[in-house]
Amino acid sequence: MCVACNHTIHRAQHNFGWNKDFSPALVAKPGETILFECLDSSGGQLGADATLDTLANLDFGKINPVSGPVYVEGAEPGDALKVTIRKFHPSGHGWTANIPGFGLLADQFKDPALHVWSYDTASMAPAAYGPGGKVPLKPFTGTIGVAPAEAGLHSVVPPRRVGGNMDIRDLTSGVTLYLPIEVEGALFSVGDTHAAQGDGEVCGTAIESQMNVELTLDLVKGANLKSPRFTTTEPVTRHLDGAGYEVTTGIGPDLMTGAQEAVMRMIDLLTAEHGMNPVDAYMLCSVCGDLRISEIVDMPNWVVSFYFPRIVLS
Repeated sequence: MCVACNHTIHRAQHNFGWNKDFSPALVAKPGETILFECLDSSGGQLGADATLDTLANLDFGKINPVSGPVYVEGAEPGDALKVTIRKFHPSGHGWTANIPGFGLLADQFKDPALHVWSYDTASMAPAAYGPGGKVPLKPFTGTIGVAPAEAGLHSVVPPRRVGGNMDIRDLTSGVTLYLPIEVEGALFSVGDTHAAQGDGEVCGTAIESQMNVELTLDLVKGANLKSPRFTTTEPVTRHLDGAGYEVTTGIGPDLMTGAQEAVMRMIDLLTAEHGMNPVDAYMLCSVCGDLRISEIVDMPNWVVSFYFPRIVLS
């Protein structure tokens, strides 16, 4: 599948968390390119034939598996792992779910909901969302990181200063990511591949889609990073900008409340003007809409805006 890759990490070589004592699945030299076979965030439980019953029986102990880890020769604490994202190999199917108790508006949307997606892996044309529109696709990896220095097993759910479940939609092909290394060998892992997501991933899931990804791992000695950083080489919203945006806001002294209000007002707009079911609008916002802090200096009130791309509805 990858003629330029030096190694392959198979999808059976995965873990459910971070631990500096995990045995490496592979020892690699700096500068080598590796094909990672990744599972989706459900660990393969929600496939193309998934239903609400499948969602109801989801085993949360198998959520967010990460393929790896890779021990990089010469990596030491204080160095940075330079990760060049080369290419994604998409599967053609994915899912978005409202999982009770999870997401920005969990107290508003208490019932489970599921949408199963299909898309063309060659054209990567916008994927249809029922009668609601078509979402432009942009594959990326939601969870990508190295082992923390603290002993023991650490949950894969929260992001960390060494990366992890960051869900940054711009970690896509052509991007270079730098991760602070805290343990010998770095112990790099990756997973949680997505076909598309909005900034904020407001319902808690994106278009969760199994993919394989080609990455080149290298070292920057003595970088002493405090947290991850990355470099993009092209515009990051060009696939969504073509028809402009509908924008709603939340204004007040609390950023979380402002974010919730901005999203709720967009859901109200989509239901009133486009006839969507509220939970469908909520999930659609998660895969293509963007939360932004528009103003954070004019105390005591801050402005959070939610941008929904009109191209989805055209």
